[in-house]
Amino acid sequence: MNFRRMIWTSAAMVGLLATLSGCGGTTTTQANGTAPAAAAGQKTLIFGRSGDSITLDPSGSTDDESNMVAQEIYDTLVTYKIGTSELQPDLATSWEPSKDGLSWTFHLLQGVKFQDGTPFNADAVVFNFNRWGDPNNPYHKGSSFAHYKSDLGGFYGSPGAIIKGVKKIDDYTVEIDLNHPFAPLPNILTQVAFSIASPKAIQDNNGDISHHPVGTGAFEFVSWTPNDKIVLKKNPGYRMPGLPKLDQVIFQVIPDNTARLNALRAGQIDLMEGLNPSDIASVKSDPNLNLYVSPSNNVGYLAFNTQKKPFDNPLVRQAIAMSIDKKAIIDAYYNGLADAGVTILPPKNWAFDSSIQDYPVDIQKAKQLLAQAGYPNGFSTELWAMPVARPYMPQPQQIAAAIQADLEKIGIHAKIVSYDWATYLKKTDSGEHTMCLLGWSAGTWDPTTFMYTLLDSKNAVPPANNTAFYKNPAVDKLLEEALTETDQSKRAALYKQAQELVFKDEPYVPLVHSQPVRAGSKRVVGYVPGVTGGPTLTNVDITK
Repeated sequence: MNFRRMIWTSAAMVGLLATLSGCGGTTTTQANGTAPAAAAGQKTLIFGRSGDSITLDPSGSTDDESNMVAQEIYDTLVTYKIGTSELQPDLATSWEPSKDGLSWTFHLLQGVKFQDGTPFNADAVVFNFNRWGDPNNPYHKGSSFAHYKSDLGGFYGSPGAIIKGVKKIDDYTVEIDLNHPFAPLPNILTQVAFSIASPKAIQDNNGDISHHPVGTGAFEFVSWTPNDKIVLKKNPGYRMPGLPKLDQVIFQVIPDNTARLNALRAGQIDLMEGLNPSDIASVKSDPNLNLYVSPSNNVGYLAFNTQKKPFDNPLVRQAIAMSIDKKAIIDAYYNGLADAGVTILPPKNWAFDSSIQDYPVDIQKAKQLLAQAGYPNGFSTELWAMPVARPYMPQPQQIAAAIQADLEKIGIHAKIVSYDWATYLKKTDSGEHTMCLLGWSAGTWDPTTFMYTLLDSKNAVPPANNTAFYKNPAVDKLLEEALTETDQSKRAALYKQAQELVFKDEPYVPLVHSQPVRAGSKRVVGYVPGVTGGPTLTNVDITK
């Protein structure tokens, strides 16, 4: 299905409502072999979103659509307090580093079970880490383990690997041994990618749990109808008394932002992402709706494939940066709820270098730079555009068209190219693009999840998070020093030095740091937008 071109008619919406009320339809994957039926009095929340998930194995998920579902099924050792950037326990009760910083000890919750009835304990944690980190592990498959590789320097035994190994101290204590001190570890482990999955489920499915997720979270997987909906149900054995309050959650694909808002107003869905900025005022004034604004912890960017001509030349990249009118894009497509990007880091991040002044919009200077690079008459190329709306880029096709028009002013003729979401990610991760629109919603508040993930050369290997395929040894050195430094002020100084080097190279044009907006029915109670991504529905209720 081409999400970008699918149009929802009112008749289709009626059909959607009929389907959801009975939760029927064909499913390719179901946990218990039966489609869910909404019982009388059952509390069902329907979350409208723009695209489908790619995998429900969090260890291989690099996209928000997959993460938002997975985080309802799984738990991590450490999490953030709802609505804040404050760390708090999840499956671990406490944690501490050794004096030399070469190990971290995590103390685990007792009495917790996975949704398949098997126990959560130190053995389960060690099993998951070994599956993620050991390429020789029999279950190191069914996933790309992209976040482990990019955020933790590589797999066990590789030259840049941060984790040496993980061992059980007793039934509810594990020790993570490091090759060198690593200050961000607790923050890194808050990410959905480091969710703890049932070892039994992994073994039963020979390592591939992409469609067979089993965690300890508030909701259990029921079914997945591709490009349509994913259904979850309440985990009756969830460890927190009285939670979750919902009996069922449905993640429903409605590709068009306007159609999604119409469905919300009609009562056919209860929460939604991907609100058009132009609709914000009408949502605010609607007595039946709530508007939710999240703090900016993301970046929407234009990535150059720096390994392909002419984008291997920094003068070309700087020229393009000078041609793009970021303010016009923000005014037209973000309703003011965004900051213009200067570096990859959002302005509120503690390591952001506020001394860097962005490239001004300067068409004549941009043309001069192109001529200096050997392209006095410009050139023809492709501009890849995402097919789905994301919080950092609510209208990617329109934004691509605006950038296309800006590039024409300096003689660059860019053909807009798009694919379905899964194919788009696969191709950009593999480096098939020339220029592409993408973005990054950081899973943590630590700057390493932007800087190291998107800029270190180790992450320029397919499947690459560094979609600019940028390689600068001086930047690598600074980023890797920052991983081992425990003093935050010294870490910030290292990140600022790296930002200055990257700014001159301009492998990405950081376009915006958006404040993601969602809308919801007034019937939804207790919803607080997560600071690092998805909806977080454990504490949410819904009224009649």
